[in-house]
Amino acid sequence: MSNGMSSTKRIIPALNGLYDALSPLTYPVIRIFAGLFLMPHGAQKLFGWFGGDINATAGFFSQIGLEPGLPLAYLVGSVEFFGGAAVAIGFLTRPAAMAATILLLVTVFQVHLGNGFFWSNSGYEYPLLWAILMIAIFFRGGGGRLSLDAAIGREF
Repeated sequence: MSNGMSSTKRIIPALNGLYDALSPLTYPVIRIFAGLFLMPHGAQKLFGWFGGDINATAGFFSQIGLEPGLPLAYLVGSVEFFGGAAVAIGFLTRPAAMAATILLLVTVFQVHLGNGFFWSNSGYEYPLLWAILMIAIFFRGGGGRLSLDAAIGREF
């Protein structure tokens, strides 16, 4: 195959050109949208957007035993907003994705694990999926060709 990923023949060979043309864009699309989807959560905490409140977040953290609540709320908001932006633009992609992974795994174990698997019951399904996505971005590294990391010719 021309993409070098498989020796299996495609069922619809006419799609080879489409797959070959678009496959290099898949990682940037995943990285960009993962970062962009994380940012509003940080904006809620840091800037009070979308009905958020840093003090309410700090109070929630204190209630579940994560102390000191207010500094942690600022840290979490910063990872979500600025780390999400870094992942989206592909700048310091690995450290930003690792910070998000740690944040999301803490969320899984400290907030959602006791509610079971399904997100519809506030379970850990959704934050675990996001943690897996961020750890995959961490291991894939760099932003790919459509990233600031690639533009400056350096990655962490």
